[in-house]
Amino acid sequence: MTSPTSATSSTNQNAKPVIPHWIDGKACTQADAATLNVFNPATGEVVCSVPLGTHDDVDAAVASAAKAFPAWAETPPIRRARIMNRFLALLNEHKDALAALITREHGKVFSDAQGEVMRGIDIVEFACGIPQLLKGDYTDQVSTGIDNWTMRQPLGVVAGITPFNFPCMVPCWMFPVAIACGNTFVLKPSERDPSASILMADLFTQAGLPDGVFNVVQGDRVAVQALVDHPDVKAISFVGSTPIAQSLYQRGAELGKRVQALGGAKNHMVIMPDADLELALDALIGAAYGSAGERCMAISVAVLVGDVAERIMPALIARVKALKINDGMVPDAEMGPIVSQQARDRIEQYVGVGVDEGASLLVDGRGYQVPGREGGFFTGGTLFDHVTRDMRIYKEEIFGPVLACMRVKDFAEAVDLVNQHEFGNGVACFTSDGQVAREFSRHIQVGMVGINVPIPVPMAWHGFGGWKRSLFGDSHAYGEEGVRFYTRQKSIMQRWASSMAKGPEFAMPTAK
Repeated sequence: MTSPTSATSSTNQNAKPVIPHWIDGKACTQADAATLNVFNPATGEVVCSVPLGTHDDVDAAVASAAKAFPAWAETPPIRRARIMNRFLALLNEHKDALAALITREHGKVFSDAQGEVMRGIDIVEFACGIPQLLKGDYTDQVSTGIDNWTMRQPLGVVAGITPFNFPCMVPCWMFPVAIACGNTFVLKPSERDPSASILMADLFTQAGLPDGVFNVVQGDRVAVQALVDHPDVKAISFVGSTPIAQSLYQRGAELGKRVQALGGAKNHMVIMPDADLELALDALIGAAYGSAGERCMAISVAVLVGDVAERIMPALIARVKALKINDGMVPDAEMGPIVSQQARDRIEQYVGVGVDEGASLLVDGRGYQVPGREGGFFTGGTLFDHVTRDMRIYKEEIFGPVLACMRVKDFAEAVDLVNQHEFGNGVACFTSDGQVAREFSRHIQVGMVGINVPIPVPMAWHGFGGWKRSLFGDSHAYGEEGVRFYTRQKSIMQRWASSMAKGPEFAMPTAK
């Protein structure tokens, strides 16, 4: 197997490897390509570099995908599924190597990276059932001598633009389903942790995927813009911040493309007075500080109903202070570093904003250092209390290990608080009351809801997506909604001359 870091444009043995593009079934990088450094956030050291894809690189990837599309679309779904099954087996075989790359370049703890890879594998496993998922509908004798049926056909070349926080799982929300449906795919992964994408491309090629069906273009906004604007790209899938999601959705719509653009989040956990507080506390710590809060489904607001705050706050403070923060490869680490120095600095600036706004800072994570890892991009867990609706630390997505606690008097106020927020990605309610759970599930205006489940990420066959300004477009990611997004329906009506009446018909056809 080709190592994902073996392709380098330098002959200097001390130079860091260059993570390549993957176009037409092979790794490739121009010798004079501009590059960005990729860091190990636990140490602050450069581990490799990544080329900044140009319009020419995007054109080459799209051309390869367009050339491969006709034959791939004509490949029977069962044969596509067999290749997907071989890919699934290779992913399982290399899952720990993939997780180690994620920890090295993103920083999340290794067990969390393993979980990410497994959730990506779940989607690949779902895509292996594509023959069943592509079945159309058939109606015999819709009118005299006429039958009607539908089929789902692939779109052509489609593209995915994915974020740094899940370099394996989020791409797997997209390309396995799209490719199983008969499309060809161009992935633009995050430039902060690019190695996972190339390892997956290599494994897919080893599984027997024809050249050009799956391509990877590394880079920044230049590559993104080139993909969105390319006339041969029929659909765009995106996960990232709300401003970019909205802009990309508007541009794609202007160009007549299908777009699913998943944006930002501010996820609440409502804790009712009758909740099991030990269970709720465990869930809150893991959901707020796991992956250093760099999850679109992380809990960033704890809504404490009635007297819950007085009962839970002392234990919550102690648990935040006791977080085990270290290099993600250290076995007992609970939280790793932030993905980059710039992201760490932005998060810590938000902590200062919260103090200036008058929130009570109970645990201050700023300036945290790990012995032996002083160059790493670490920050500690931060905890605020008495946060109010008008504060920036409540309204804006911080995307870090910062938990804002808000106090409300009752269930109705809690529901109103959640529903008034501009984001509607995920939410959780911890309660022992079945009626409260039912009313919460029915009336909360959020796309993914957990009852005593802190991070309600749906399984592969259900689909992922938020409401309000957390999703632009009509389709959620993966699951059967993903199949519908990456295909278009064609309806066919058929009859034969022996059943047709003679002479022209000028009236609107009806069943008769």
